[in-house]
Parts: sequence; C-alpha cells; structure tokens
Amino acid sequence: MMRQRKNIERRLESLRAEFEGLAGAAIDTEWRGAVGNPTRLLIGASRVGDLIVTTPPDGGSRGDAHRSTDIGNVILQAGRPVLVASANQDNFRIDKVLVGWKDTREARRAVTDAMPFLQLAQEVRVVTIDNDATDETWNSLDDVVASLSFHGVKAKAEVFPEKSDGRTIADVAEAMHANLVISGAYGHSSFREWIFGGATRSLLQNDRLNRIMSN
Repeated sequence: MMRQRKNIERRLESLRAEFEGLAGAAIDTEWRGAVGNPTRLLIGASRVGDLIVTTPPDGGSRGDAHRSTDIGNVILQAGRPVLVASANQDNFRIDKVLVGWKDTREARRAVTDAMPFLQLAQEVRVVTIDNDATDETWNSLDDVVASLSFHGVKAKAEVFPEKSDGRTIADVAEAMHANLVISGAYGHSSFREWIFGGATRSLLQNDRLNRIMSN
C-alpha cells in the first residue's frame, strides 16, 4: 500500500507539471492534488470554483471508484454546473448550442449557469421533448426564448416527440451538429434511477457531445 501511494504521488507530480505546462502563465491557476476518493475530492474542491470541467472516464477506469470520478454523483452533489467534455477533443468551439428544456428547477438553473456560453453561440435552439405539446408547453418555451433574448441571446424553440430509449435530445444535438448541450440533470444520487426517463443517462453516455449539466 505504501508503494502504491508513492506511485500515485509521483503520478500526481507528473500531472501537475503537465497541467502547469498546458495552462502557461497567461492565466492564474492553482493545483490541488491529493490521494483519496476522486469523486469526494472533486466535490470538495468545487467550492472554490464556478464550473467543473471533466471528461468521461477512460475505458479501463470506468466503474473504478479509486481511479475515476462518478460524474453523476458530482453533478448531483457538487452544487456547481459540470461541463462534461466529449472524448478525444482537441479544441472546444461554441457555435451551435442546444438547450434541453423541461420546466423544472434543474433546467432553469442549467440555463442560468450556462449563460456565458449561450452568449458566445451563433445558433441556439431550445428543445422540449413532448409527444403532446400543449399551449402551456409552448408558453414555457416562449418564456425561455424571451429570457435569453433579454441577455442578448437569439434562440429558436422546437418540440420533438419522445423516443423510448431517451436519446431524443442527443439525436437532435447530433443532427444540428451542436457544439454544446445544456441540460438539467434528473436522478437520484446513485444515478441508477431516473426522474426524467433515460434522457440524462443518455446524455451522460454520449461521449461525442460536450454537455453542461446542472442539478
């Protein structure tokens, strides 16, 4: 165990050097490295930040609580928006943004949390998944579009029917070549059971999309 801990500490120092080399001197940074449960450490460190940026675990680390964070628990417990970057991405552009809208606290918070990104976008679509959209559904969408407009964001509202596998939002995002998906996260702490069907789980499992999720 002592040898393993030493190896981890050496790896952390190597990662620190890599981080500082990538960040450069143009921006202020602070490195925090520790040996412990990655999910708990990240949730604790989030109190000094406005946004958590992470990526899906590598294949060999998936499901290993000692080697990777549980992104679902981070989203639900950190009290900060989480940007889950797509895998194997060299750069991050914000041209087209999709907002997955449901008239809930989580979705409202996600839109507010992601406002700086929305203000950078060239195209924004506010999408609701509803098989039987009512006037109330469209009123909700119109309110979001109006609110975004107040903040200088031009957006378009759309409604799509729900798919049984919960992939509708992800499919629409891929069809419009969205650079970023903004969504509330719905689920229990274990992320094994969903309030909002499989939509949140589907987004988390889609490694091709950049996602900002709030709870």
